[in-house]
Amino acid sequence: MLQKLTLLFPLWMLLAGAIALFSPEWLLPLNQGPVVVLILAFVMLCMGLTLTFDDFRRIARMPKVVAMGFAAQYTIMPLLAWGIASGLDLPVHFAVGLILVGCCPGGTASNLVSYIAKADVALSVVMTVCSTLAAVMLTPLLTQLFAGQLVPVDTWMLFKQTLQVVILPVVLGVLLNRWVPQLVQRVMPVAPLLSVWGVCVICAIVFAANAATILMYGAELMLAVALLHGGGFLIGYQFARVFGCHALSARTISIEVGMQNSGLAIVLAKQAFPMLPLAPVAGAVSVLMHSLIGSSLAVLWRLRSPRR
Repeated sequence: MLQKLTLLFPLWMLLAGAIALFSPEWLLPLNQGPVVVLILAFVMLCMGLTLTFDDFRRIARMPKVVAMGFAAQYTIMPLLAWGIASGLDLPVHFAVGLILVGCCPGGTASNLVSYIAKADVALSVVMTVCSTLAAVMLTPLLTQLFAGQLVPVDTWMLFKQTLQVVILPVVLGVLLNRWVPQLVQRVMPVAPLLSVWGVCVICAIVFAANAATILMYGAELMLAVALLHGGGFLIGYQFARVFGCHALSARTISIEVGMQNSGLAIVLAKQAFPMLPLAPVAGAVSVLMHSLIGSSLAVLWRLRSPRR
């Protein structure tokens, strides 16, 4: 039952977005203080609980595919985000938010989508871990590179925030899995569903805080975000195939590239760009968009078994 509820991720996201846009008063009180940061840290902790030291050892056994996916993650998405923001001439606040989404690591929901698509879930987890650990350095640096020409970027602030809300919770989760495995096993059945709901709540809080703006500029922003994630899925798959990956690995890389940790983008935008209060909106729309595209693609791929 819990697994079926978790697989309804796109539905929960649509419901959360609809409630936030049309009844924002219910969620506005949550847009105060560290609520969003704490929720994301909890989501990352849940991801850490699914990992063991064996997952990190697995990296050494498939370095080529992992390196390929890693390179695709941190080249395709930042460049694509910058190109779309420039090509559509987005307002600065949306452009910075979109670029920040593109510079973030792979999303935790990608592991769930890989499972639905019957892709390589183990590879998905390893790639998510690699991109997440590297995010503490690469996300600030890439944001500085691509968005620094638009607004001043506090690279040190981005570094500290990424460390606090990503690395520390993930490491804590892995250690808990090692030290108190029996407790973790009791929590694990409900952890994926709580993670999904946590991401939905983060998205809904940002939607509620900017409901009027989203309704006014929603079409333009939806187009930009759809191009970013749609392009990520497509180019990521073709990139993997060109470099010799079989279809199963290519599907996994496609999902990892196309699905970003948009919750992290929301938190970083709120913390690092206070002068751009609308920058987190791009991350909120991104959560909805990549979840819908990813889950739809997963269902399609699930019906079509890949040839090895």
